[in-house]
Formats: sequence, C-alpha cells, structure tokens
Amino acid sequence: MTDSWFPGATGSGFGLDNLPYGADDNSVLVAVGDAVLDLTTCARALGSPYADLFAAPTLDRLLAAGPDVWAAVRGEVTGWLSDPSHRAAVEPSLRARDEAALRLPFTVGDYVDFYASEQHATNLGRILRPGEPALRPNWHHLPVGYHGRSGTVVVSGTPVVRPQGQLGPGEFGPTRRLDVEVELGFVVGTPSALATRVSTSDFAGHVFGVCLVNDWSARDIQAWEYQPLGPFLGKSFATSVSPWIVPLAALSAARAPVGSSSRELAPYLRETEPWGLDVTLELRRNGEVLSRPPYREMFWSPAQMLAHLTVNGASVRTGDLFASGTVSGPDRSQWGSLIELYDNTEFLADGDEVVISGSAGALSLGEVRGVVMPAAAAPRG
Repeated sequence: MTDSWFPGATGSGFGLDNLPYGADDNSVLVAVGDAVLDLTTCARALGSPYADLFAAPTLDRLLAAGPDVWAAVRGEVTGWLSDPSHRAAVEPSLRARDEAALRLPFTVGDYVDFYASEQHATNLGRILRPGEPALRPNWHHLPVGYHGRSGTVVVSGTPVVRPQGQLGPGEFGPTRRLDVEVELGFVVGTPSALATRVSTSDFAGHVFGVCLVNDWSARDIQAWEYQPLGPFLGKSFATSVSPWIVPLAALSAARAPVGSSSRELAPYLRETEPWGLDVTLELRRNGEVLSRPPYREMFWSPAQMLAHLTVNGASVRTGDLFASGTVSGPDRSQWGSLIELYDNTEFLADGDEVVISGSAGALSLGEVRGVVMPAAAAPRG
C-alpha cells in the first residue's frame, strides 16, 4: 500500500492503490480519499507531458492512448499524491468528492452484455423454462451474450423511467416486472482491427478498467419477445454504470481463476493466466441489503468474453463497454436479481431506489444508483 500526504487517503477505499478515473462537465477527475483531484488543471499546472489527454472533460483520449500511457499516467498521479514535494502544486486542484457533479466519463461505443454466471443462468432457466434443462447445450462451451444499445447507457443517479412494451398477445403497457441485474462492466481502451481476433492473453492490452453496472430488465416484456432472437426491448431502455472507472492495474491482487478453467475449452477461450476477479458486490433496495453477489464465482472471465466477442473478426473500439451479466453465487443471499431472490413474484415499485456497490478487499469500486420513475404517457397510434 502506497501512503499519501493527503489526509484520509491511506486506508480508504480510494487510496493510492486505487485511483479510479471519472469526469464532470469541466474536467477529468481522479478519486482520492474523500476528495477528487482535477487532473485537467493539475496536469497543466505541473507541466505533465500527458496534459493534452485531459484537455477535454472525458476519458476518451486517455483510453485510446494505450497501456504504456495508462501505466505512465498512473505512476505520475501516484507520485504527485505520495511525494510531499508536490503538495503545494497539487492541493489547489483538490476538492471534496461530494461536490463533484459526476457525468458519464467516456463516450460509449458498442455495448455487449454477457450471461457469464452459471448460478444465475441455472436459476433463470429453472424459473423461465420449468421442466426443461436449466442450461442450454451451448452454455458451457462459449460465453453467451447479446448486443445492447449504447445510447441508453447512463451514469449513476440518472432516473430510470418504467419502460412500456408488449406484455403478451394484444397487451401493451408499463412493465409490471421491472428488475435489476448486478453486474461488472469492462471499458475498452485500445481498439482492435476488423477481421482480427483479441486473444485472452491480450486482454490487458485492450481493456482499460472496470465499472459497476445495473442492466435494468423488464422481465415480462423480455419473456414475451425473447424467443428466438434474445433480449430486445426488455433490456434496451436503460443500463446504469458507476461514474468511477477503476484501472485494471488496481485490481492485480484480486485476480482469480474462473469456473471454466477446469473445463476442456475451444483453444481461443483458454487462458494462460487467470482473469477472474475476487470482487464482492452488494445490492440494496431503499437502504435494505438484499444480497452480496461474489464475482469470483463467475464461470467465464472478461478475457474470455472479449476473446469470444472478437473471434469472428468483429472489432472493438475505444469506449466499447461489455458487461458480465448478472452475478450470482451459490447461496440465495448471493443472488444478483429480484427474479431470483423472490422466485419471480416481487419486482420494483415506482419510487424504489436501487444501489449497487462493490469492493475488492479494501479497494472500493464505488456505487451505481438509480430511482424508478413512473411510466411516461402511452404512445398514441
């Protein structure tokens, strides 16, 4: 653990071993203790060779710069906050974190959601397809996923309007089964070329960091529409993400094997090093803790997800976001959606506030929150 001259940084969830990135309307920010460092003004004041990466209030330029620059910037910021000789120059760029009006910190390119938890997939299979095998024959052979809508990815705190859609034959209206999905998201930095593949060993060369994700779901709309092509309107209305992007480098001590590591896999899905993560998530509704899903229980790793996403030659772009799908562990207290926790009988009401938080040991991933708003007026034909 690296100590800081900044009071309250050492020992906090946002110490120098973390240093997640965010943004407000004016600046790129780094969280440290209970404060934020305005990287846009600080890099300029200290004459950083990377100051141009933060000239605009977005992480886009940093993401595109690649892993060597990511490491250099992280080292520079760590030095500013650990070496007391920088204190006088850095302090004017620090302000209270609760005063920052955080925004979506990067431009989202494509969005892909996976289905990488065996326990979650099994639970939903039993609920939605009683009398049939809980898992489809392909599930243990590839990371199942679908393409979502990047335009409806929103930052934590954005209200979520209850979606409307077809609920069955001749029935249209607001969803009665609005659900949450506790997930981890991965932000792509370095793009790949069309018609090339990203191997599992190249994962850290392309993915910049991690965020928390709530992929809100309208289960009744989804159940009626998803055969045979999968999720569509039941998923595409809103996906909330946390405002802080935790660099992969901060999670090096949290790496762990995943369930698929004991299986015989297609060569492109085999890992030379583990890319599962020992991260504990927490789901709260209106202040009540409902569950604590453990990400270490996932069957597919994010490196395998990225390898599968690109194995057909599909390219990834700077700002692409892919998420794990609902995280659920073996115990009911570890399930990451209401459909599992309440056996398809209880869902979100208007006015409910959902908060997902996460941590890797003493390192905090922050939180993603959202309040359910009533459905808008029905569209007129």
